[in-house]
Amino acid sequence: MFDIVVIGAGPAGAVSSALLNKKGYRVLVIEKQHFPRFSIGESLLPQCMTYLEQAGMLDAVEKATFQYKNGAAFCRGNEYEYFDFREKFTPGWGTTFQVQRDCFDKILADESAKQGVDFRFGHALTACEMNDQQRLLTVETESGATYQVQAKFVLDASGFGRVLPKLLNLEKPSTLGTRKSIFTHIKDNITLPHYDRNKILITVHPQYSEVWFWLIPFSNGRASVGVVAPPEVLENMQGSPGECLQQLISQAGMLADFLANAEYDSEVRTLGSYSCDVTSLYGENYALLGNAGEFLDPIFSSGVTIALTSASLAAETVHKQLSGLQPDWETEYSQKLKVGVKTFKEFVEGWYDQRFQKVVFSKQKSDNITRMISSILAGYAWDSENPYVQNPRRLTTLAQICQND
Repeated sequence: MFDIVVIGAGPAGAVSSALLNKKGYRVLVIEKQHFPRFSIGESLLPQCMTYLEQAGMLDAVEKATFQYKNGAAFCRGNEYEYFDFREKFTPGWGTTFQVQRDCFDKILADESAKQGVDFRFGHALTACEMNDQQRLLTVETESGATYQVQAKFVLDASGFGRVLPKLLNLEKPSTLGTRKSIFTHIKDNITLPHYDRNKILITVHPQYSEVWFWLIPFSNGRASVGVVAPPEVLENMQGSPGECLQQLISQAGMLADFLANAEYDSEVRTLGSYSCDVTSLYGENYALLGNAGEFLDPIFSSGVTIALTSASLAAETVHKQLSGLQPDWETEYSQKLKVGVKTFKEFVEGWYDQRFQKVVFSKQKSDNITRMISSILAGYAWDSENPYVQNPRRLTTLAQICQND
């Protein structure tokens, strides 16, 4: 018997379990894999730092010598623009880190465990049913043995595993277009003096505006690099995924110059049809966190920020429910979370239909508008004082202003 069972030990699972443990609840985290393990989503946003601080994990993260990050840079041909997250509209953290997720996720899980949360790695949830107003979970170990756990509430932080959406038939198609990603880790060997390791670099392909690359530098001379493209672009190319990735990078102007001496020495991975959605973010004695609910797109590195925001909101709402206060999950969790998701989604759609690309590479942006956009790119997509959070469709008007630049 536990008060709360959390499915998944990634950032949302570790932070939500730590927050609930601090409130005195008995929390169990079930994780199918063993840590450390590979994951993408390596470029954090400054908003994340607030939640790491809330969960008592910030000190451990700061001691891990991850790559410092203070902004995002964008490249298209010979054009180069950047947003400095320290110069933003919203108060709060303006810096963060680029992290190897195997190490980062293990640090968060270890910190939660140190605080008293029970973690069980190599255990997978196979069924989730209601039993006497509580959730009865069936769990399978790696050896094939099964056992059952009773929980007053279940939080699904399983990410792309999407355990409860599959078990409870909650999945629905995303309204975002279908895209595919190829990515790997490299020894970057970048020596060009004008390269800024303190920022993620997003590069637009010179021929295909919907094709873009990320370059996320790490503190040890290595980097994460990947390309996102419509499936048909990649299907028309010859060679293995790794060969396709290098071929596209060679066409990417400034990015190709930066990576001219890179060593491609790691496994090349692919991910397709990654955007997803659900019919509801909560139900009877359960709620979905982060990617288990809705995943948008990696373009603005919003995944971990949305995950940690959902963890904080859900932990507070679960606390109210288990304290007998009968919270309204629609208004106190789902609608609050969707404020930021809606903002990010508008900017994702604006990237692919080029509205936001016009804004990024425009010389007509005022300093005030630049600070507002910088806040959203820094993860402050829930700041109701920001006009682009109040009405994300303002992006269309801004793009029209920038049209003739």
